[in-house]
Amino acid sequence: MVDGVTVPLPRASFSDEPGKIRKTGPGVGGAPRLSDIAGQAAVSEATVSRVLNGKPGVADTTRKRVLAALDILGYERPVRLRQRSAGLIGLVTPELTNPIFPAFAQAVEQALAGHGYTPVLCTQTPGGATEDELVEQLVERGVGGIVFLSGLHADLSADPARYAALAERGVPFVLINGYNERINAPFVSPDDSAAVRMAVGHLAELGHRRVGLAIGPQRYVPSRRKREGFIEAAVSLLGLGCAEAELLVCSTLFGVEGGQVAAGALLDQGCTGIVCGSDLMALGVVRAARERGLDVPRNVSVVGFDDSQLIAFTDPPLTTVRQPVQAMAAAAVSALLEEVGGSPVAAYAEYVFQPELVVRGSTAAVRGV
Repeated sequence: MVDGVTVPLPRASFSDEPGKIRKTGPGVGGAPRLSDIAGQAAVSEATVSRVLNGKPGVADTTRKRVLAALDILGYERPVRLRQRSAGLIGLVTPELTNPIFPAFAQAVEQALAGHGYTPVLCTQTPGGATEDELVEQLVERGVGGIVFLSGLHADLSADPARYAALAERGVPFVLINGYNERINAPFVSPDDSAAVRMAVGHLAELGHRRVGLAIGPQRYVPSRRKREGFIEAAVSLLGLGCAEAELLVCSTLFGVEGGQVAAGALLDQGCTGIVCGSDLMALGVVRAARERGLDVPRNVSVVGFDDSQLIAFTDPPLTTVRQPVQAMAAAAVSALLEEVGGSPVAAYAEYVFQPELVVRGSTAAVRGV
């Protein structure tokens, strides 16, 4: 790193001579052999040679595996194999401090690259460009479409007219996380209600009867859906009345600090289990419990939502409900490219994906059961 700028390591690249790799830049070691690439891709050296020389007779999946091996080993692809981009696709995301957003961004980018498109990532930051400003910049650059991740479409207090205006300009788009019936576009969502029912059901099986819900502001569609799922589960699985269940829902800010605040209110109500609207909120609940001298999961069980990459390594490893990120990203890209190709999907269509409960170390049987 030089003056805050990360300097990339030199990479080897292929020469114009078939099957040969030449060294580029100082400090690069000897050229890798075909056997190195073949071993990484789990194919024969002959197959690697055919791919590198652009010859036919290799299955598309195998060809992609060889190219992925080159990328993993850190070598540039031969010029003859570099695909011409099919166009630019914008990806507008919230801030990237929540690990689930980079996970979605990577999955969307991979799906776009698989179709030959070049993704343009635009990230909102506090005090930075707004969603509308980012969209304007993307349109000015001639993107073929836009993927919105947890954007203003999920905020029921925001004006949906911005999306109608975008459609009138002929820009296809797809929306992830946050269905809004006032917007005519394809949506891709996890089943938020089912996710909370799974979490409450898990805690009920462990003997918990006093379970609370920590979620974000109610103006956001995912929070509303999680609340609805919680009320339903609290009535059917915990035997609570609707009014009592409502008292066990704490809406606060997203993030660790919001989870910490919600935990204080729910623990004061005697909750032995807390379901959270995100993994970061769950970490805030764990922090609040420990500040009170409580052990997780011995005294309090905690369930998150998202299952971003590092959550399995928290202390304790977090029980959570996993969003099917790869499947959702693939569906979003497919729906968008159908629109780009002139075959839009049904108006107001929402593709809903089932989440998965991942049981780890932050939940346990309630004491005395």
